[in-house]
Amino acid sequence: MKLAISIMTAVGLGLICPTLADNFDTLAAKGYRWVTVHGPYASSTEQGVQRIATRRTDATELQMIEDGQAYYLIPGTIVEVVKEDPATGMSQMHLGGLTTSLWTYTRFLSQHPIQDTYGIIETPENSGLMPSVDTAIVPTLTDKSTARTGQNGTP
Repeated sequence: MKLAISIMTAVGLGLICPTLADNFDTLAAKGYRWVTVHGPYASSTEQGVQRIATRRTDATELQMIEDGQAYYLIPGTIVEVVKEDPATGMSQMHLGGLTTSLWTYTRFLSQHPIQDTYGIIETPENSGLMPSVDTAIVPTLTDKSTARTGQNGTP
């Protein structure tokens, strides 16, 4: 009995693993990457990334964080790369939960999935980059609370 369960488990894993790899390859082809570094290595400007990465001191890091110029990256976080600048080796990216684009060095991003601190591989759906069906807000015509009305109550 244990032998049969072991064989079925091995076969099941053999079928699942290539499927997962194909899904991650598809995500990478669509521009998604996983963060490989831990630290304040993202900024809203390319100059900010250069400043924090090349002359990183505690004072510089503290000043940039206080000024809102540096953002912490955490390994395993998935990002969507929207622009790459090969001349500087930087990428502009979107992170889940942020409305502004950030820049970081492309070498801090991987095309291969990396587990986050909880051992989970992030996807666009579970990271906030892409709304899932459960979290999407779809207004309906029967929902009067979202209808726009004028001062006298008429639409």
